[in-house]
Amino acid sequence: MSGHGFHVHGPHDHELEHAAQSGHESGGMTAQIAVVTAIIATVGALFSYMGGATQANAGLYKNNAAIKKTEAANQWSYFQSKSTKQSLAEFARDLAPEDKKVGYQGKIERYETEKTAIKVSADQLEAESLAWDKSSDEQLHQHHRWAQATTVLQVSIALAAIALLTRKKWLEYGMFGVAAVGLVLGGLAALHI
Repeated sequence: MSGHGFHVHGPHDHELEHAAQSGHESGGMTAQIAVVTAIIATVGALFSYMGGATQANAGLYKNNAAIKKTEAANQWSYFQSKSTKQSLAEFARDLAPEDKKVGYQGKIERYETEKTAIKVSADQLEAESLAWDKSSDEQLHQHHRWAQATTVLQVSIALAAIALLTRKKWLEYGMFGVAAVGLVLGGLAALHI
């Protein structure tokens, strides 16, 4: 076995190799597009990485929100349990003879105090869940910006390939324009806009 794998490249790569071998336009349109395309591809790879990172963060934050929501639901169930016990103690107090009412009243007051602490905890957990949800939504929005920027840069690279194949100057200008839009979208993503 020779150790050589398959080498697959697109029309853009083929055109660059052809131009380099034939010596046409050294420093001209081909060289300019090749350099710009390499830069765009590098920036696009960075944007793609950032898009993946923000997507992962969005999922992680959404998971944290769900965990906090579950913890809050558990606290509300515990609150309901204490409310039920308090109601039973109130019912028992109302039916008990006078000498037993004080004992039930103490339980009622204890349950009320416990419920207050449980409610504070449940409200705090719900607030944390909402904060994680908000962070997740922000990360997902930022992910969409990174994805838009990456896609637009990919379109710019495709325009570069077409410009090389057709030698149309207006396609080269189009490539620069579309790349600029991609960079603006990447800037918006970086600024969390």
